[in-house]
Amino acid sequence: MAPPIDGGNLRRTGKEGKLMKKRSLLGRVAQLAGVAMVAALAGLSQAAAKEKISYAYLADPALEGILYGIKSGKVTSDLIEIEASALQIPALISSTPAKKYDVIMNAVMAIPFAKKRGLDLVVLSSALRSAPGREGAGIWVKKDSPYKTLADLKGKKIGSYSLRATGTTWIRIALWKKHGINVSYKGGDYEWVQIPAPALLTSLETGNVDAATLIHSQAYKARNSGDYRVLTWTSKDNFELFGADTLSAVNVTYPEKLKARPEAFKEFNRMLHESVQYAVNNPDQVGAAIAKQTAKITADYFKAWLKDYSYFPGVVSEADKKAMTTVWTMSKEMGILKKVPDVNAVIWKHAITE
Repeated sequence: MAPPIDGGNLRRTGKEGKLMKKRSLLGRVAQLAGVAMVAALAGLSQAAAKEKISYAYLADPALEGILYGIKSGKVTSDLIEIEASALQIPALISSTPAKKYDVIMNAVMAIPFAKKRGLDLVVLSSALRSAPGREGAGIWVKKDSPYKTLADLKGKKIGSYSLRATGTTWIRIALWKKHGINVSYKGGDYEWVQIPAPALLTSLETGNVDAATLIHSQAYKARNSGDYRVLTWTSKDNFELFGADTLSAVNVTYPEKLKARPEAFKEFNRMLHESVQYAVNNPDQVGAAIAKQTAKITADYFKAWLKDYSYFPGVVSEADKKAMTTVWTMSKEMGILKKVPDVNAVIWKHAITE
């Protein structure tokens, strides 16, 4: 028997239907929110899963330009994050045997020196190569000085930021092989004086030294001032002598680190190379950006650095291999080294080549 019709029951049934629809809608919203949350958590998980590669490089404003692509987010990776630290030369030297960083910029001469101490270094890429203008290693004197030739400097003081640096070794090689100068630190034609890099130009100006091998930013300032002269560009001399641009620094790591994470280091090389290319393709933008970060350089300096003073390849070329072998071979002749490393044995097989 059918139940009697009751208007109140009908009203309650309508309310229940609306309530069920509302609950269904809320459930759908909650479901969509849950999906979004899962996606967000997955994204966070993926970001958290990125491997970190720590990189120590020379504290130099121009190198901030090289890394601008990475630091500004123009060059990114789904696989790794690069934690870059700018260090002074003493800190780079002490950090190398400590293996504190995954990748570290180091002198080309550091490779045989480290090997002698039982430390193997593997080259990932070239870091500081002479730029096309080859004006990064001049012998500077004051414009009104009496010194017109390198021979005039015999018995005089030459200022250098580091007597053991690979860059200084290249300068000595050019003076010796191209100009016949006795470059020995003991009993040689010149008196070599090691001076902190920031004080080189001041020492030349005040007469504390008679000539100096200026760092790049100082050479740029000296050239633009018109108050100084160059007796020879040793980077040009070395290119004429050996047919390869000088190479003073490389990016290195350690065999065990490469073995543990080869794909991460491949990605590091890719990102670094792309950051270099971004800087080369956008020198005005990058120069202006890094000039805002420091009072040490102007916006125009970065473009001049790439063109005339130094270049950061981020790859390894056959000419780079020749340059490394050359500086080691000449150093052996000078008594600095006893053995010349096999250049192919110290370069990573997955290095980006040019």
